[in-house]
Amino acid sequence: MIIISIRDNILKIKENIDNTCLKTGRKNDVKIVAVTKYVSIDKILESLKYGIDDIGENKVQEFLKKVDHIQPKPNYHFIGHLQTNKVKYIYDKVDLIQSLDRIDLADELEKRANLADIRVNSLIQINISRESTKFGIKENEVFQFIEALQNHKHLYVQGLMTIGSNTEDKAKIRSDFRKMYNLSERIKSKHYDRVSMDILSMGMTDDYMIAIEEGSNMVRIGTGIFGEREKMGG
Repeated sequence: MIIISIRDNILKIKENIDNTCLKTGRKNDVKIVAVTKYVSIDKILESLKYGIDDIGENKVQEFLKKVDHIQPKPNYHFIGHLQTNKVKYIYDKVDLIQSLDRIDLADELEKRANLADIRVNSLIQINISRESTKFGIKENEVFQFIEALQNHKHLYVQGLMTIGSNTEDKAKIRSDFRKMYNLSERIKSKHYDRVSMDILSMGMTDDYMIAIEEGSNMVRIGTGIFGEREKMGG
């Protein structure tokens, strides 16, 4: 039986990030978001002991089962596709919604945030690979989308998120990540209200080093920390 050492995995990932930043001549400002889909509370708590401050959940129901049982409280990221009818359960419980991808979702987030008089932080999800299996806004539609957000006074965009291409072709993956960085810079130059490009969330277990080389400062890693996971019961 293979014993998964969460501590060793985290240390190895941090070492890889350090080396990648050194190689590319950039400071290490990369934040690790531990993806906890189908991960038990005990394993999440263990990861927090070894330097993980941010966790990302894909499903609202699973997030709600865990949120009150994880102390000290990490920074919570919602990284999965978010249905508008589920917004009411999480909008005031997560620190960052990484999957803002359509105007009806933005409308619902704004409505809830306005009623509660709070700010909701988000990333716009971009389908940079244009794969039909992925959610996200197309690269050429993002400026129109941001213009439509300008009346959403409680919704703050802090950057972009994408999922790398589903391919073994590293050149394709690198090209897509480079497009994301360039898109982020173009948006930044527009100086929109309540839109910053402080975060570029791209890179997962198989491609996070390429993503960092191309400008990512937030990586979402599940298997690389927790190993292969089986679906939780219930």
